[in-house]
Amino acid sequence: MKAAILTVTRIFAFLATIYIWKIFQFKQNSQLTSLTIIIGAILLVFPAVWIARKTVDGRPTFEHLAWTTTILHMTLMILFGVSVIEAIKFFQIERGVLIPLPAEFGIVLVIITATTLVLTVVNLALSGLGAPFAIALSRRLANRWMYGWTRNPMVLSTLATLLSTGLYFQSLYFVLWVILLVMPAFIYFLKVYEERELEIRFGTSYRDYKAKTSFLWPKKPKV
Repeated sequence: MKAAILTVTRIFAFLATIYIWKIFQFKQNSQLTSLTIIIGAILLVFPAVWIARKTVDGRPTFEHLAWTTTILHMTLMILFGVSVIEAIKFFQIERGVLIPLPAEFGIVLVIITATTLVLTVVNLALSGLGAPFAIALSRRLANRWMYGWTRNPMVLSTLATLLSTGLYFQSLYFVLWVILLVMPAFIYFLKVYEERELEIRFGTSYRDYKAKTSFLWPKKPKV
């Protein structure tokens, strides 16, 4: 019964997240409001992750972990999602300092990195029997294929896709936003919460995997 309630909650939260994204996609905001969303939503990631980590450390049971992870993941989906949506809308128009690269170069990179991102989702589904964020937490440790070269190929390809988008827009400000705000927020989440969450769920197998596999930048798997 508890598992069914959690599953229904995840489905409802995911649909609610998509609905919120749609609202921000079509809503026209002032420049000040857009910048507040672009920057503020990412900054909110840090306290959200910190609170979730403290919650888990205080009560590291599997049931409590599942609920905490679900709530945190859906919160982060909203925060990252609305920030990215608003940034794409804003920087397409207000590009700021232009990067002297052809837009065609950027779009090729977007296609390559976005395809890689999709493949990481497929990799997680096949290797870990799960889906991104808390839609369906992986039922086994994903450590094969892309996950054999880096522990976080999905985050890496997401960041690469965002950077490629900035190059496509030829916007230095978009690229700096990704490097200075989005990237640290993702890394903070991975280091502070996700590594602890996976350690609780998978124990020694995750610690062994962590010891021999690169955190973010791909490296040849250790034997």
